[in-house]
Amino acid sequence: MSAAEGPLVVGVDTSTQSTKALVVDAATGRVVASGQAPHTVSSGAGRESDPRQWWDALGEALAQCGDAAREAAAVSIGGQQHGLVTLDERGEPVRPALLWNDVRSAPQARRLIDELGGPKAWAERTGSVPSASFTVTKWVWLAEHEPEAARAVKAVRLPHDYLTERLTGEGTTDRGDVSGTGWWASGTEAYDEGILARVGLDPALLPRVVRPGEVAGTVRDGHGLPFAKGTLVAAGTGDNAAAALGLGLRPGVPVMSLGTSGTVYAVSQHRPADPTGTVAGFADARGDWLPLACTLNCTLAVDRVAALLNLDREAVEPGTDVTLLPFLDGERTPNLPHSTGLLYGLRHDTTAGQLLQAAYDGAVHSLLGALDLVLDADADPSAPLLLIGGGARGAAWQQTVRRLSGRPVQIPEARELVALGAAAQAAGLLTGEDAAAVARRWNTAAGPVLDAVERDEATLDRITGVLSDAAPLLERDTASR
Repeated sequence: MSAAEGPLVVGVDTSTQSTKALVVDAATGRVVASGQAPHTVSSGAGRESDPRQWWDALGEALAQCGDAAREAAAVSIGGQQHGLVTLDERGEPVRPALLWNDVRSAPQARRLIDELGGPKAWAERTGSVPSASFTVTKWVWLAEHEPEAARAVKAVRLPHDYLTERLTGEGTTDRGDVSGTGWWASGTEAYDEGILARVGLDPALLPRVVRPGEVAGTVRDGHGLPFAKGTLVAAGTGDNAAAALGLGLRPGVPVMSLGTSGTVYAVSQHRPADPTGTVAGFADARGDWLPLACTLNCTLAVDRVAALLNLDREAVEPGTDVTLLPFLDGERTPNLPHSTGLLYGLRHDTTAGQLLQAAYDGAVHSLLGALDLVLDADADPSAPLLLIGGGARGAAWQQTVRRLSGRPVQIPEARELVALGAAAQAAGLLTGEDAAAVARRWNTAAGPVLDAVERDEATLDRITGVLSDAAPLLERDTASR
């Protein structure tokens, strides 16, 4: 390892499938070491993980970083949003965490919306209309389906909070991640005691919300990780807010993230409140806002279609009128939690490659449908769309986004933007800088720009029509059939 120009910091991304750790030179943004270790997620009706796996994976990822991790002066943890982590009086998990893509709480979401005044009231109060992904719905599901477990809970945390607390011994969260719970009021930037009372959750069980730029704590003794006692720990944040930091994102610049889930978002200086529920009115990790729309089915769903067809994921073919809605895990945007995949327009001459292209089209259609709602009215419609996430490196994803968006597409060369954003947050503790300004100094968004092509309105209109016609079928609860 060559000598660093500045102090070293560690940024962590604890995602759905794995934990990644980067050791970064705070002066230059150069990644000097990295590591990654997997998690397991349950299959079947729910999506659950044991939080202790995340801690073990963090230790393994840091071990892969070698001596560089031991030199870190600050650390920050970004992580998957919405997950419900329930702890007992010893700080041990009461049960596996309910993850963001566990949609069993869809009935509780619908009931909560009705009980607290409808979608508009929720949007004005919390910035978002809760879907089955939101933590508040998962708490209600747990209280109804596993009341003994709920009674044993002495602390409620989000995934990144759990790891931060094991480092510091203090229960903390940040405004970016807490804004996705459904029990934080975006107007007052405080826990909503009325909602908490409605769902039977004692505010004393929740973590302290750390302000942007504030130190969450320091590393304590006995953690078993390669950090010195007293190392500074930043607040951390949710994965999308961390990626926004990692890009050094300025207001009005659109982002599309292609991962297990797909998201579109942009930083805004205006507090969002979309009564349709399409846009979640999240806070960012700096003091602004991060209006965001999320789909449950993105790269994982398209890869599953490719596997069913025995094709490489790049083996797409043009020239099809077939429509494939890849809603394999239910869907959040559009809000169809009980939906399944749907194929329409299959003919004798339809090829496997055309079916695969239709899966890409269906996934991107859902994201682009929300993009205009995410952006402020004065945003530049010709600005490049930043394409990030695992899918951003795939030619088929790139060309599908270009064709269906009609925008230029920029692909940042920097990888692991969630962990980089966490590292920028940690670096900001040392330098006193805004974390997004740190990332801009590191030039993390630099990358090739693909020119705009004519927007494929015919394909967009066709998918919209099929989705509209099939809505009654997609809205049916398969469990009740």
